[in-house]
Amino acid sequence: MTAAQQQAAAKAFVQDWRNQGRENAHSQPFWLTLLQNVYGVEHPENFISFEDPVNLDNTSFIDGRIPSTRVLIEQKSLGRSLEKPLRQSDGTYLTPFQQAKRYGDQLKVSEHPRWIVVCNFETFHVYNMDVEPVGTERTVIQLKNLEKEYHQLNFLINDNVSHLAHEQQVSTKAGDLIGQIYDALHNEYNDPENPKSLKSLNELCVRLVFCFYAEDTILFGKRNLFFEHMSRFTRGNDFRNQLLNLFKILDTKEEERDIYETDLTRFPYVNGGLFANRNIEIPQITNEIRNLILFHASQAFDWSGISPTIFGSVFESTLNPVTRREGGMHYTSVENIHKVIDPLFLTDLRKELDKISAIHVIGRRKRALKEFQEKLGSLTFFDPACGSGNFLTETYISLRRLENRALELLYMDDEDNFQMQMDLGNIIKVSIDHFYGIEINDFAVTVAKTALWIAESQMMLETERIIHQNLDFLPLRTSAHIIEGNALQMNWEDVVPKDELNYIISNPPFIGARVMNKEQKKDVRSIFNGWANVGNLDYVSCWYKMAVDYMQGTQIRTALVGTNSITQGEAVSNLWKPLLLEMGVHIDFAYRTFRWDSEANIPAQVHCVIIGFSLCENPGDKIIYDGDKSIRVNHINAYLEDGEDIYVGSRNEPISAGIPKIGMGNQPIDDGNYLFKLDEMKAFIKKEPESEKYFHPWYGSQEFISRKPRYCLWLGECPPEELEEMPLCKERVDAVHQYRLNSKREATVRLANTPTRFQTENMPEGNYIVIPEVSSERRKYIPIGYMDDSVLCSNKLRLMPNAGLYHFGILNSSVHMGWMRTVTGRLEMRYSYSVNIVYNNFPWPSPSNEQKEKIEETAQAILDARAKHPKISLAKMYTSMHLYPELLEAHGKNDKAVMEAYGFSKDMTEPEIVSELMKMYQVLDAAEKQKKQAIENKKKSSRKNKM
Repeated sequence: MTAAQQQAAAKAFVQDWRNQGRENAHSQPFWLTLLQNVYGVEHPENFISFEDPVNLDNTSFIDGRIPSTRVLIEQKSLGRSLEKPLRQSDGTYLTPFQQAKRYGDQLKVSEHPRWIVVCNFETFHVYNMDVEPVGTERTVIQLKNLEKEYHQLNFLINDNVSHLAHEQQVSTKAGDLIGQIYDALHNEYNDPENPKSLKSLNELCVRLVFCFYAEDTILFGKRNLFFEHMSRFTRGNDFRNQLLNLFKILDTKEEERDIYETDLTRFPYVNGGLFANRNIEIPQITNEIRNLILFHASQAFDWSGISPTIFGSVFESTLNPVTRREGGMHYTSVENIHKVIDPLFLTDLRKELDKISAIHVIGRRKRALKEFQEKLGSLTFFDPACGSGNFLTETYISLRRLENRALELLYMDDEDNFQMQMDLGNIIKVSIDHFYGIEINDFAVTVAKTALWIAESQMMLETERIIHQNLDFLPLRTSAHIIEGNALQMNWEDVVPKDELNYIISNPPFIGARVMNKEQKKDVRSIFNGWANVGNLDYVSCWYKMAVDYMQGTQIRTALVGTNSITQGEAVSNLWKPLLLEMGVHIDFAYRTFRWDSEANIPAQVHCVIIGFSLCENPGDKIIYDGDKSIRVNHINAYLEDGEDIYVGSRNEPISAGIPKIGMGNQPIDDGNYLFKLDEMKAFIKKEPESEKYFHPWYGSQEFISRKPRYCLWLGECPPEELEEMPLCKERVDAVHQYRLNSKREATVRLANTPTRFQTENMPEGNYIVIPEVSSERRKYIPIGYMDDSVLCSNKLRLMPNAGLYHFGILNSSVHMGWMRTVTGRLEMRYSYSVNIVYNNFPWPSPSNEQKEKIEETAQAILDARAKHPKISLAKMYTSMHLYPELLEAHGKNDKAVMEAYGFSKDMTEPEIVSELMKMYQVLDAAEKQKKQAIENKKKSSRKNKM
């Protein structure tokens, strides 16, 4: 169900239930209809239960319960107050929420409600039962506002949605607070831009965050201990000195402390290196800074609810000077992290635990659970571009949640009561000791370690609730191995021996081939030493190659995020052909192109793929994820298609015989001096009428698709004596001459000698086909068309001279578009039509005369349909083809005619069509190679005979 459909369904639901609702008569139809119509639950009667009995002094009944998302519903009639206490059968007075909570407390521990919803048919009160104190976090939703606020009830069907939303909100607020503290402290340093001062400032903020978190989760042994202690010091110098003393005591073992310093000895020993640096530089503490630390961050904000996965990235983005200068927070969403870790290992582990929990024989189940827990504890993970550690942190949390579920099953009896154990020993097996990372930024390294410690403490609290025993978190006994350095210049085995590793997970930097700095280009050349065309590879490719080198001879499985360019165009041949063909890589799963949203103030507009791969065959299904769909396939190739491993490389000539060549249009290199908008051209001609004959309509991709040309002053064939009589034109020529002379590019400087000519000139005679270099991915067809020699085309159009209607029909067909979509490169998601990749490798059909005539006929019909709407841009026509039935019909008939020419069935899907084209390409490619080899052999033979 789309957002628009869900919104419309919510609006209809509000209209149906406005001003009605009796508890006994309408509760069930109200909730069943809500779940089915608004939230898309196909069989809501199997999803929600009503009137479940609970035993109090007498048997009572729960109005509604959703077991899968742990929702408990207390329904009241329309007009009944949701705040007023009501008399119960035992004589007590309880509010509807208190009544619902009492019911929930009688359920098994594993069934205790995560959410309580109290409703009276016009208002929903939603209580998050994970927030302490219980009952304090309440969301109020009015039925009349459901059309706009339906997402607030998404937790009914997906518990994770609202939980994540809450964590994101809390974590972002925490980041804002730290940002304020950072800015205030930064202003007090004597030399705030000094690297040593900045490093101290970052370290100070990390320490403060740990203290805020530790006091709110009682890791310090008492809630608000940091606030209680530090609030006693009102003068700036005293506050500053006490911070230094506190940091020192937190890094001192209890047996080594001054026994007379009783105030500070209340704080526990932390360990782990967080407070080890005794030379940290702390500036003067103003009243503003003191108030921010104590009253805004410490007293007024609860740090226990932050998500270490999200907060780590928010924290790093907030305090990292580079990201602060760029503006806006950036962090990877938890949802996107799970796109990496779920198919790589987490889904299989969840399934394994589900199977174990279904074992009926108690002894066998407990043995299996212990073995499963040991397995979880043995797994080791490595992120060679870990940033603030969000991939590692979310992985740790996910494993610990699985372990906690296993502990519940292991130590609970059949009545869901905890079985007390005399000695639980080392009950937790999953340790952050098994998490490794490399990160180039020193501050991010510290944040990553801290985020993992926070995650460890949160998961330990969950374990304590399960086993009903306290576990000591401090002093820290474990630590993730996060190493500072350039991962591309390190031996990964020095970080973690590969025979001890199970999984590599990472989201390496998104830096395109054309925007890398010198150091990054040096990294690429070093890693791909001896490989062809490495200058066209994005920076992220280095991590794929390094991972494959490291994985040799192991069972390690890897999943990396990459820019979508690595599975398009030349990169498929340049990167994946050696990896798959020569180095033995198997692609186990893949996410096709999707936008990598950052859940940030300024989203990162990057389009990505995720590729899971190994050097051993994946024993499970190979899966391609495409939007909301998951497709089980036999094989995944480098184009992320279900097909053979075929590599379409760059080719200078068409692979099919007898096909016209395509070139690019004109490239002026004129600094814009020869290009005019319509009104600019008219004004110029008015001042210099003799110039009119030298103006031509000018089309690039945008101008062609919009049907709105600019205009070009083409003086390439203007006689010098005539140019001397046109001072405004000569002024433009002189400006181009000077612009080219000032260039740092030698070839452009040479062009200064011929300033009236273009760098690249392509002006075909007569009619010719034009193909936009860049076009929107939202269109089924790239708008391909005709031009004539009265116009000039820029290098943003591809030109095909000597082309007829037959060529136009083939190029405009769904067959050619399917091929293009598969092999072309992209700009973000837009198609970037490459002549050498798309056109020159495209296998053309061998039609009969009758089939060729039919294609010419359907091609003309496409042009005729366009001509009926001369004022409508091709952009609009091809984005909303359903509004232009003649054009839609013409393309449909053309597709059919072209399919028949190829011998394809009309029922074939686009992937099936592309698969057949790939087979044709293989035959043509093999024949060409054979031909070239025969020519080479003949040359060798000739040279030998001459000797």
